[in-house]
Amino acid sequence: MEITLDKHAANQASVKIKLNEADYQPKVDAKLKDYARKATIKGFRPGKAPVSMVKRMYGTSVLVEEINELLSSSLNNYLKEQTFKILGDPLPIIEDADKIDWNTQKEFEFQYKIGFVDNVEVNFDGTLEATSYSVEMDGKEVDDAIQNLRSQYGKMTNPEISEKDDFIYGDLNSADGSFEKTFSLALSKVDPNSLSKFVGLKKGDVVEFDPSKTIVEDLATTIGVDEDEIEKLSGDFTFTVQNINRTELAEFNQEFFDKLFGEGQVDSEEGLLAKVKEIMAENYNKEILVYSDEKIKEKLVEQANIDLPEVFLKEWLLKANDGKVTEDQVEKEYPIYAKQLTWTLISNKIAKDNSIQAEHEDVIEKTKEMIRSQFASSGLGAQLEASMDMFVDNYLKGNDGQNYMQLLTSVQNEKVLAYVKEKANVKEEKISIDKFKELLEN
Repeated sequence: MEITLDKHAANQASVKIKLNEADYQPKVDAKLKDYARKATIKGFRPGKAPVSMVKRMYGTSVLVEEINELLSSSLNNYLKEQTFKILGDPLPIIEDADKIDWNTQKEFEFQYKIGFVDNVEVNFDGTLEATSYSVEMDGKEVDDAIQNLRSQYGKMTNPEISEKDDFIYGDLNSADGSFEKTFSLALSKVDPNSLSKFVGLKKGDVVEFDPSKTIVEDLATTIGVDEDEIEKLSGDFTFTVQNINRTELAEFNQEFFDKLFGEGQVDSEEGLLAKVKEIMAENYNKEILVYSDEKIKEKLVEQANIDLPEVFLKEWLLKANDGKVTEDQVEKEYPIYAKQLTWTLISNKIAKDNSIQAEHEDVIEKTKEMIRSQFASSGLGAQLEASMDMFVDNYLKGNDGQNYMQLLTSVQNEKVLAYVKEKANVKEEKISIDKFKELLEN
């Protein structure tokens, strides 16, 4: 057997494997003899068929099978010995495959394309600068959140006369009779300049207006029509009131506090304010931590300047997802894939160089955190904890074990990022929620 490597680019190469009869024939003969011992062939007692007959019947398929196994093991072993990092899987060059004569040919030659990176260097000691953000809660944001909670847990009433925050339910009809729809109109979605028309209404009253000019927030969704029907909602319309719905805000009492946070967790308006502020800050800071970490990863990716074999990887992605994606889809999604692949190479390099490893216990704890987060508002509490081991076991065994591997990778990435932050020049900065939203938009 002869294996040769031809590097025809900085990150792409071809591997050529030449096989002669001595490389594969002993295994082929051994397998044919084994077939002969076990075969049941008409006209012969079991195991007594001549090897020559078995060879005529199964020789070609056994030859192909043995050569494929030999190629696979030889190529894998050869690539493991190389200093470069293989990306994707080797791609067989099949242009000449149909020219092989399996019946007479004794020597074979096969070629594979490979993509790789020769070296991954990560140097961030004192050179990486990044910002770690945390959110300062604005009083108005907290007040608005509490107002929403009071509305969510409030009581629905049907007053006689409409006010500016009500919903009015009724029939919308175009003047020419071409359109009619019964729906509930939230007056919060009405243009402020037209709102006076809808305040002070009672059952049976009729309002004339142009929906396309009066309803300022998502016209199709508000009225409940498809996007292609929006053009029908322009011109003179009437709305006949059938009912008025109003939500009376929940009172600040123990029943309200217990519905929100569980029995006895909060017992005053001040406690409610503090709890909502704490939860909002925690949620925003989780989001902003993801943002901060992504920015650090981007800087590491940029600094490492890893040259990926783009042509090879696009071909490999297309073939690995045979029939599931098109060339255009691969082309469109490749930048995202390349960024994630580069980060994976960097993360693995940092982990290897600094003996960073995700342990089984870390995966268990992360799974528990995830499950607690999912059931945070369920009120299960003690029941959830009592069954936690079962939840964790079921989740980690799910998806043929892929859930476990994904969380293992996630834990290692978190450890790598924590190590990077220790070594890098990371400054802390508190920002407002508006500033955070602005960062996300940019």
